[in-house]
Amino acid sequence: MSRPRLTAAFWVSAYLSRLQAAGIAAYVPARGDATAGAVMVKLATMDGKAQLWQRLFDPMTDRRAWVCTERGEEAAIDARLARERARDTDLWIIEVEDRHGRHMLDTPGLDE
Repeated sequence: MSRPRLTAAFWVSAYLSRLQAAGIAAYVPARGDATAGAVMVKLATMDGKAQLWQRLFDPMTDRRAWVCTERGEEAAIDARLARERARDTDLWIIEVEDRHGRHMLDTPGLDE
């Protein structure tokens, strides 16, 4: 029996609360569909570099997992996010800013 899926808005709210509790800065530059919008997380390390995280389906485990799909110059990540958002207006974009590279996507309760 599968668990009910959380709405995108509920998950984003919980994620932002966890980040805030850990003292990690984050904001939402683009809000998507409250119910079923996909979420992408940009992790900016404050040195001109960034990472892009997405939840992808893993056929080996039959579950979805957070995966870093791109690393590089922050401007390149921003350009990719602009293209993704232009293609999918239901997409949520969360920007996390942390010099230590913390994103908390592997934290229990946020990792699924």
